[in-house]
Amino acid sequence: MSAIIIDDKIVHYEVLGRGKPVILLHGWVGSWRYWIPAMQAASTSFRAYAFDLWGFGETAKESAMYSIRRQTELLDSFMNAMGIGKVALIGHGLGAVVALQYAAEHSFVVDRVMVVSAPVEGAGLAERAGSFNPSDLASRLTDASPAHDAARKEAAKSDPAAIQTSMEELGKLNLADSFQEMNTAALLVHGLKDPLFPNVEMSDLPTMFHQITFDESGHFPMLDQPNKFHRLMKDFLELPSGESPRQLQLKEEWKRRVR
Repeated sequence: MSAIIIDDKIVHYEVLGRGKPVILLHGWVGSWRYWIPAMQAASTSFRAYAFDLWGFGETAKESAMYSIRRQTELLDSFMNAMGIGKVALIGHGLGAVVALQYAAEHSFVVDRVMVVSAPVEGAGLAERAGSFNPSDLASRLTDASPAHDAARKEAAKSDPAAIQTSMEELGKLNLADSFQEMNTAALLVHGLKDPLFPNVEMSDLPTMFHQITFDESGHFPMLDQPNKFHRLMKDFLELPSGESPRQLQLKEEWKRRVR
């Protein structure tokens, strides 16, 4: 296990590969661990980092650190500690919120951001979750397949207060409001069968934004359809800097359109 000290507290992280940096941020269920297959896929061309947010996995648990602002500051501190400059971010659930907030505030640092299962409209999120108990939430958002084992088993390590604090805070926010102010390339990914965010269909997205829906996925597209997710992820990461992801399309296989 790798760890660093931030604000006098332990932050657990892992890293694979060499190349340009990409950071993967986990959501409300599980920890960095369910990103392992995606990290392995990215590591053939990139240096992939993943760490546990405050209150999750092996990172310190202290209620004063659980706001979205403090989680976003943790990302900034982690990048400074690792000596990471220009970066690509991939966030899921809570991690997607952190990635978006950081990208909106640090556009000169974030080259692109992939946002997976994000609560675009936060109103009613806590009610849809049904419970802040990590095991209960895991039962709702994962299934019994081996692909979901890492998320389901790691959920028990989470502090319920970390889930509750961020979900209740998001109930007062609308992430879509911040999209119009961003000029960073952003790919929004949702699973059509996600019980937390059903029927997410964005309109009037900025030129640098693109949305793709996984028809056969729930809250964890990267675990439900890993081959397609990894292909899409790598195509997005390999786009030239500053190029819109709107050329990425869902076909029988993930392919980049030839111009």
